[in-house]
Amino acid sequence: MVAGVFFGFAFGMGGIGAAVIGRLADAYGIEFIYRFCSFLPLLRMLTVFLPDIRNKEGLRI
Repeated sequence: MVAGVFFGFAFGMGGIGAAVIGRLADAYGIEFIYRFCSFLPLLRMLTVFLPDIRNKEGLRI
């Protein structure tokens, strides 16, 4: 059941993301979308600076 929830959430968010990117492509053009998507890996690099949520025993909260 949990796997179904995660898959449903992932596909739902992917659909919403595709609709948003499509709307941006209609408004600003496909070149803008190519440039926008090329910066998305930088977002992943910024996750290094997120706080560590482990407690003293090394377990995640």
